[in-house]
Amino acid sequence: MTNQIIFFAGSARKDSFNKKLAKAAYDMAAAAGADARFIDLADFQMPLYDGDLEAADGLPEKAKELKEIVAAATGLFIACPEYNSGYPALLKNTIDWISRPDPTVEGDFMLRAFAGKQAVVVSASPGGFGGMRALVPLRMLLGNIGVTVLPASISASAIHEKMDAEGNLTDDGTKGAISMAVQALIAACA
Repeated sequence: MTNQIIFFAGSARKDSFNKKLAKAAYDMAAAAGADARFIDLADFQMPLYDGDLEAADGLPEKAKELKEIVAAATGLFIACPEYNSGYPALLKNTIDWISRPDPTVEGDFMLRAFAGKQAVVVSASPGGFGGMRALVPLRMLLGNIGVTVLPASISASAIHEKMDAEGNLTDDGTKGAISMAVQALIAACA
């Protein structure tokens, strides 16, 4: 395991506010000298989790690849959109696949990719709640699979007014809150 922190969003959409927020947080971590890596779940497409599919074919190659990236890291920064008051299916499906043991890897076990990880979860939305309703069940899920979720959760409401088209945070309060969350995660992963 390295002290690397993985930054990603629970959205594959190209112009996702949460993807832009994860990238902005990654940039802050990299500027602070952290061993940081930004990943895009659009690069790790997987079928819907199905136990019969897993039994017949094993883990998809992209699940294996992402599992090893996550397993080697110490921390996770997850920017989670809110879909109908919950976290998106893409994020759940990703977690489901990479939580599974890979019989082709000697000594692999259930939840190996997540065991002992530190995490910060944030959300962003143009709406007034900032996606916060997705964070409660996400924190519960992560805690149940062995991830320690730091209390530095952030819900950025009206994000379309706090970020430019390139994803640069333009609101000092939001920028400061994300910076503090990134610093807390870096400290927890040291």
